[in-house]
Parts: sequence; structure tokens; C-alpha cells
Amino acid sequence: MPVLPEHRAHTCRCRSCGTLVRAAFPETVKAPAQYGDEIAALAAYLQTQHCIPEDRLARIFSDLYKIRIAPATLASLIAKKADSMRVFADRVRELLSGTAVAVKHLDETGLRIAGKTRWLHMLCSTSLSHLRLGTGRGDIPSGLAGTIVHDCWPPYLALEAVEHGLCNAHLLRELQAVIDHDREPWATDMKALLSDARTLAQMARDQGRPAVSLRHVRQIRQRFDACCDRAIKFHEGLPPLARPTTGKRGRPKRRAGHNLARRMRTHKAAVLLFFNDLNVPFTNNEAERDLRMTKVRQKVSGSFRTETGAENYCILRTVVETARKQSWDVLRALSKSPVQLIRDLNTFHQIQLDRVAG
Repeated sequence: MPVLPEHRAHTCRCRSCGTLVRAAFPETVKAPAQYGDEIAALAAYLQTQHCIPEDRLARIFSDLYKIRIAPATLASLIAKKADSMRVFADRVRELLSGTAVAVKHLDETGLRIAGKTRWLHMLCSTSLSHLRLGTGRGDIPSGLAGTIVHDCWPPYLALEAVEHGLCNAHLLRELQAVIDHDREPWATDMKALLSDARTLAQMARDQGRPAVSLRHVRQIRQRFDACCDRAIKFHEGLPPLARPTTGKRGRPKRRAGHNLARRMRTHKAAVLLFFNDLNVPFTNNEAERDLRMTKVRQKVSGSFRTETGAENYCILRTVVETARKQSWDVLRALSKSPVQLIRDLNTFHQIQLDRVAG
């Protein structure tokens, strides 16, 4: 239960001169009744982490704590808490964008705001998360350094000065669809290859080795090339698909398996980056997990009424997810000042940098 302090200011009159003297309240006390950081942090925590809207929050405070707070007051408290944490969210984004984080993940999801579809963009790592409201789906983060893992969406591939790693969970699903619908043998072989490569990479990590053996690297690359070549040769030997009768121009449409094989061959280095660099994960699940609660919130609480409310949610979600990954107490983190949180974050990353340098 949150601590609710009470301040009393006594008034005294001097017997000698008759002057009335009244004790001063702390600077943070500005009204006869007000709600402090503990209440604001708890409200932000319950709404951001547990997807509870303001009207239900008001009932929770009334039922559990016997505190009567109007939903509008709770919304104001949460907005002020988000505004105070904006500097912390900016620091998280700065760390993720630069070289302080070697491997980062990108993903995006649609969000309804005032009846219109907007896009949330996730930039995260195993230790940090930053959620941002973009102007559109293509408004992806820029100025990134290091390695980025994503789902092969073309705007991500267009990012320069970074090394690309593809989400192999997406590729496995596409391969399975080709197996189920078209019965193409190469897809079965490629799926087995990716599974073998993942096992070999995990074995190297478990054994503390810096990389997979050169013999296994050569074997996986040769099998990969053979699968792609076999798939493309197979599809090039098939009769072309019929052009649409609408009179559209352009190249003939390719089959799903043909497109998949060409894409995997083109982005071979990105597909197998997890195998060549053991610091890179097999999938992009890190970003997808971080976005999942946003979809849950939409199901529970519906869409956002204003863009400001969505931006506040992004800031608070950045704090909550980062606190969880840092093994901080989430509620306590929301109660702290952003300056203290930034100091804790900088200390953590300095330790990480020292370990790498050592």
C-alpha cells in the first residue's frame, strides 16, 4: 500500500509582541490535499504494465486504499509522470542507437489513435527497450550503429552503416508454408539446415567457444548454396504463371517458393549471421515480445483517444520494459527521479563496457 504522509503546520502567537507565526509546509506540498509520486507511480504501473484504464483505476484506489481519485485526476498524474520520464526515455534511445549496444532488434506494429491507424516502433536489446510513436510505418529509427536484427522488411534493409541479421523464425514459417502448400523438397532441406545451424551455434555457446568450427561453417554454407540453387533451378524450369487479365505491366509473377529462395540467396549473410556471430540471436523475438503487451492493451482498454496519450504510453512502457530487463523493481523505478535512473543505467553500461574491454 502506498505511503500517504500527512503534514500539519502549527500556528503560534508571540506573547511579547503578538506576532502570529505559522510553520511552513515542504516545497512539494502545494495544496490542502494532493497526491505524491507514490500514487502517480502506482497508477502509471497499473495502467502501463497491467492495461487498466482510468475509470477502473479509480475503483481500485477506492476499493483497496479507500482513496477517492477522479479518473481525470489519475490521467493527469500519469501524464505528469510520463513527462518527467521523457529524459530517461531519450537516454535509453541514445544508448540503443550508438555503439554502446552491439546487437539491437527492430519491429513495428499498428495502433489505433482517435480512429486512425498509427505505428509504434520498437528498438530494443536484451538490456534496454525503447518504444516510439512514428509518423508512419516507414518512420523507422535512423543513425543506428552495430548489428540490427529484423524481419527483412525492405525499409530496415535500406539502413546503412549497420550489419543486418534476419529473423529465422519468420523464414521457418515461410518454409513450412512452402512445404505444406507446394510440397517442395528444397524447403524441407533448408528448414533442416537452419535447425542444424542453430544447434551448432548453441553448442558453441554452451561450450564457451568464440565461434563455430570452420569445418561446420563450410558445411552449412555449402548446403545453403545447394538448397537455394536447387530451388531456383526448379522454379525456372516451371511454366510461368499466367499474367493477370487486368492488363498490368511488369515482370511475370513468381511463385512463393521462388521468391523465398531468391530472397534467402540474396541475403545469405544476414540469414546466417547468427551462425557466424554467436552474439546475434536466431530470431527477432526480443522485439516481438516487447511489443506484445501493446496488443494486449488494445484488447483490454481499446484505442487511444489522443496522440499525447499514446506518446505518454510509449515513454512509460520504455521505463517499465527497461526496468524489467535491468532487474529493477518496476514500481520503485517509476517512483525514482529520472536523474537517478539515468545514473543507474550509465553505471550498468559502464560495467558492461569494462567487461568487454577486459
